[in-house]
Amino acid sequence: MSQLTDKLREEIESVTISTPEELEAFRLKYLSKKGQVSSLLSQIGSVAAEERKAFGQKVNELKQQATEKFTQASELLQSQQKTVRNATDDITLPAASVPTGLLHPLSQTLDRIKDVFYRLGFTVSDGPELEDDFHNFTALNFPPEHPARDMQDTFFIRKTDSDEVDDLVLRTHTSPVQIRLMKEQKPPLRSIMPGRVYRNESITAKSYCLFHQVEGLYIDKDVSLAELKDTLVMFVEMIYGEGVKYRIRPSFFPFTEPSLEMDIWWGDEETGKWLEILGAGMVHPNVLRSVGVDPEEYSGFAFGMGVERIAMLFYGIDDIRLLYDNDNRFLKQFQ
Repeated sequence: MSQLTDKLREEIESVTISTPEELEAFRLKYLSKKGQVSSLLSQIGSVAAEERKAFGQKVNELKQQATEKFTQASELLQSQQKTVRNATDDITLPAASVPTGLLHPLSQTLDRIKDVFYRLGFTVSDGPELEDDFHNFTALNFPPEHPARDMQDTFFIRKTDSDEVDDLVLRTHTSPVQIRLMKEQKPPLRSIMPGRVYRNESITAKSYCLFHQVEGLYIDKDVSLAELKDTLVMFVEMIYGEGVKYRIRPSFFPFTEPSLEMDIWWGDEETGKWLEILGAGMVHPNVLRSVGVDPEEYSGFAFGMGVERIAMLFYGIDDIRLLYDNDNRFLKQFQ
């Protein structure tokens, strides 16, 4: 029996395994239930009692030797096959797509609005979102009892009754940037002021607690209402196309006189409706005086529009909340 196990050990050592077929043949010959190692294990009971322990130990060593050789050969073959697969990859095939970010529909709309006014000769100005009462209300001709000053309409950061300490608010419009611009620069001025604004409003399909505005200001000598109208008409035609149907109607704002609002017709002739897209007017003389500009020498116009409203009309969105949900299923539609 000892000679048999020694011979089988030498045989196992000498076997060459270089293909999956040779690996399977090795397993069947030595490690399967009908293999040679299993056959030796079945003969342990027929060995003399004094030799049985030594024989069994040698057979177990044979089994371990065959198992280790099988495992090593299997791992080597798998590694070689992986290398071959990688080497035969077609490097001319396009790479797998990588998800990338994209401009939000509000950013796309704002860029479109900026582009229109760049072409009309306007620059871009910016200002703080945390404003004092003077820039947000007083300089814009809001009387002390105006509803916009009420706590129910405005997010007050600091509210006092002191004449020496100014109230602080999250700006309710981007018009304060007009005041800062007129205080810093002398006319003529032609600029737009895009940015976020805040209103203490209930969140619904048509209103949100924050939104984006674009204010516009033009100050020079002999600026007329006709120039304002031409500017607004060019704007809506460049955004919605030359065939857009619009109307201009009287309105009221504390900081302009006269004031107006502009509507566009949305939908077909039978089921469509008028939708307001912006407010505008000639800058009120009191606003000019508050920043040290002589209203007898200079005049001008101002306008303001909500970016969300422009975007919703342009893309056909019926719920403003969709613009703030960050749902990729919605945002991917604007790639």
